[in-house]
Amino acid sequence: MTAESTERLVVIGGDAAGMSAASQARRLRGAGELEIVAFERGHFTSYSACGIPYWVGGEVEERDRLIARTPEEHRARGIDLRLRTEVTEIDVAAGRVRARDVDSGAESWTSYDKLVIATGARPVRPDLPGVDAPGVHGVQTLDDGQALLDSLARARGRRAVVVGAGYIGVEMAEALIRRGYEVTVVNRGAEPMSTLDADMGRLVREAMEGLGVTMVGEAEVTKVLTGQDGRVRAVATEDAEYPADVVVLGIGVRPETALARAAGLPLGAHGGLLTDRAMRVRGHENIWAGGDCVEVLDLVSGQQRHIALGTHANKHGQVIGTNIGGGYATFPGVVGTAVSKVCDLEIARTGLREKDARRVGLQFEAVTIESTSRAGYYPGASPMTVKMLAERRTGRLLGVQIVGREGAAKRVDIAAVALTAGLTVEQMTALDLGYAPPFSPVWDPVMVAARKAAAKVREPWDQAAG
Repeated sequence: MTAESTERLVVIGGDAAGMSAASQARRLRGAGELEIVAFERGHFTSYSACGIPYWVGGEVEERDRLIARTPEEHRARGIDLRLRTEVTEIDVAAGRVRARDVDSGAESWTSYDKLVIATGARPVRPDLPGVDAPGVHGVQTLDDGQALLDSLARARGRRAVVVGAGYIGVEMAEALIRRGYEVTVVNRGAEPMSTLDADMGRLVREAMEGLGVTMVGEAEVTKVLTGQDGRVRAVATEDAEYPADVVVLGIGVRPETALARAAGLPLGAHGGLLTDRAMRVRGHENIWAGGDCVEVLDLVSGQQRHIALGTHANKHGQVIGTNIGGGYATFPGVVGTAVSKVCDLEIARTGLREKDARRVGLQFEAVTIESTSRAGYYPGASPMTVKMLAERRTGRLLGVQIVGREGAAKRVDIAAVALTAGLTVEQMTALDLGYAPPFSPVWDPVMVAARKAAAKVREPWDQAAG
């Protein structure tokens, strides 16, 4: 056990949530009060996983540009950071964790007074013949990104297949196009970006096809085919084969909670750890969790959901570190805001999709408008499509999706604030937004959608039919 005068904080996971928690706790409590030991199974800490596609695509030239704080910097701040060390067991009753040195295999136990679980998420890797062949890559960590770049350097040709068309799949398709590859995207859904409604996803597909990406929708990968050298040579579906010198899996991620499950900690319907508002694991006074391994409250639907984003992970870490450090902080929840791009096409969403609203039993109206990023007469004005959902009768904003060119994506922040504040679409029509011809039409596209939605929810409707 630790000395009576000094508590020991153990952190599992050395990226955004874990090291934010450790750093914040250290700021609030000195080394004489709190000893901090952090375990990370990889080679890097505090890096931007979201930036990996742009590194692979060459827009970010150096890997180290993605690293916010090095292991040496954490150690200089009094954090005992142990790289290449994987925690294999949590003994809740005894207050200790078992860790294994990845390189040597040596194992040891470390006791804790307080524990932070920040194990992140793992890429979905389907159980398919050939999926573990050389040349098949998931992309979640800097190590994964480096392995992919090494594979691209060894590839015999320049044909790539991306499996899945979510955020990672779409961004990796762009990265590979930038690398000069012929890219085929094989997707289970009819349209890419399942985080959007299908009518908005169609706009993304058309843009990707315009870039030269071959889009294969409503197709299930059945196996990965290999050549005589054992490397990948094609991806097969029930109907066709698609030649590949490299394959990238972009099917999504799941919470990495095997450790937590084995320790008997509470998990939600999506497999993520359940916490209270202070990010403390439910039912456990001295255990906290944050980042991609937890489920969070959706402020619009009122239900728990799993969203893997670095923005949330850093906030979770700040909350956890503040509470461990003797302060008080809470994480109220999310509205589900996310942005991405395919070359110059910007994609944004926040709140609920149509199927989300139906699933939680909400009656709603959906409107779609076409506008421009600037005043129509101003040079550089580009088209933008905005879709907005509002609750019937009340007019409460439920969700917004935006697809357009330069200046489109960050407009979703207007809707994110409105959702967080619980505004109605009628109230949104009176928002005092910035205007000048280089930045917006007189009526911003989000306000145009709000006006149309406000008029729609005022119309009489047949509850039995709706």
